[in-house]
Amino acid sequence: MSRPGEQEVLLTPAEVAKIFRVDPKTVTRWAKAGKITAVRTLGGHRRYRQSEIQAIIKNQSTGRMSS
Repeated sequence: MSRPGEQEVLLTPAEVAKIFRVDPKTVTRWAKAGKITAVRTLGGHRRYRQSEIQAIIKNQSTGRMSS
């Protein structure tokens, strides 16, 4: 979690897709399915919290994959 006054780093679907080596549309499907949380910009674009993506990577590397 971020501290008050500290900006949360947000990633684009393309950036998340590059991390997981998937298509950006797959990232969007994960968000629609509730597997990851999307934040909407004022323009309606999806962004993903870097801290959440890092937590998913950490859980995958330790073998604790959530459904």
